[in-house]
Amino acid sequence: MLTYIGRRVMLMVPTVFVISVVAFVIIQLPPGDYLTTIVSQLQAQGDQIDKAELASLSARYGLDQPVVVQYWKWISGILLHGDFGMSFAWNRPVSALLGERLPLTIVLAITTLLFTWAVAFPIGVYSAVRQYSAGDYVATTLGFIGLAIPDFLLALVLMWIGLNYFGMSVGGLFSQEYLDSAWNLGKLIDLLGHLWVPVVVLGAAGTAGLIRVLRANLLDELHKPYVVAARARGMPERRLTMKYPLRVALNPFVSTIGWVLPGLVSGEVIVAQVLSLQTTGPLLLDSLKSQDMYLAGSVIFIVSVLTVIGTLISDILLAWLDPRVRLGHG
Repeated sequence: MLTYIGRRVMLMVPTVFVISVVAFVIIQLPPGDYLTTIVSQLQAQGDQIDKAELASLSARYGLDQPVVVQYWKWISGILLHGDFGMSFAWNRPVSALLGERLPLTIVLAITTLLFTWAVAFPIGVYSAVRQYSAGDYVATTLGFIGLAIPDFLLALVLMWIGLNYFGMSVGGLFSQEYLDSAWNLGKLIDLLGHLWVPVVVLGAAGTAGLIRVLRANLLDELHKPYVVAARARGMPERRLTMKYPLRVALNPFVSTIGWVLPGLVSGEVIVAQVLSLQTTGPLLLDSLKSQDMYLAGSVIFIVSVLTVIGTLISDILLAWLDPRVRLGHG
C-alpha cells in the first residue's frame, strides 16, 4: 500500500508542472493582452490612450517580455514566495482575491459532494435490489430528468419559485447585511441558509448520474457466481448485499472525488452568474474576458492542483476499498 501511495505522489510532481505550463499557455493563446483589451474598451467609448503611458504600463506588468520569462516570473513567485502576482483588472494581489473566493468554492464543492452521495447512495441501492419496482421506475425517471435539465435552467426555476411563492431571493451565498461583514455565528447560519440552492442545482446532474452508475454496477454484482453461492448457503440478503457486492459497486462514489471540483467550477461558472455566487467561477470568467493572465492562470492552476490532490485521495481510497487497484489488476 505504501509503495502504491509513493508512486502516486511521485507522479503528482510532473503532473502539476505540466498543468502550470498548460494553464499559462492557454491564457496566452488569445490575440493581444490585458492592455489591448483596455485600449479596445476606451476606443469603443471614444477615448484615446497615450502610447507612452501604454508602454509604461506594459513594462510595469511585464507584458513586453517573452512568454517564457512571464511564465518563470509567475511560477517562481508561486513556488518560492507564495506570490501569485497582481490582478490587472482588480489592482489587487491575486492571493487576496483567491483567499476570498476559493474557501467558499471548496465549501460548496464538498457540500455538493456530500449531498450527491447522501441522495444517490440509498436510491441507487434501493433501485438495484428492487429492480423493476415502482420505486425503481420513479428513480430512473428522475435520473433521466436530472441529467437532461441544464444547471442554469434549474437555478432559474428555483429563483422563480422562491420569489413568487416564498417572497425571498435565493441568489448569492449571503444576505446583503452579511455580504461584507466579518465571520461570526450569524454569518455562518446565513451561509447555510443560502447554500442549499446552489448545492441542489449543482448536485442534480451528478446525483442522477451516480444513481444510474450505482444501480448498474450493483445489478451486475448481484448476479455473479459468488453472490449466488453465498445466497445458496443461506446468508441473509441484507448482509450479503452490504458485505460484498455493494463494496465493489461503491468504486464510482470514491472515484468522483478527483473530478468533482473541476466539474463544479466548469459547471458553476454559468450557475454562479445566474445565482450571483461569490465563488471562483465568476472571477475566472471575468479574468478570461479581460485577459487578466495572472488571475486567470492562478485560478486554473489552483483548481487543477486541487484536482490532482483529490485524485490522489480517490486513488488511495479506491486501493483500500478494492485490492485489485493497488495490485494493478483493476
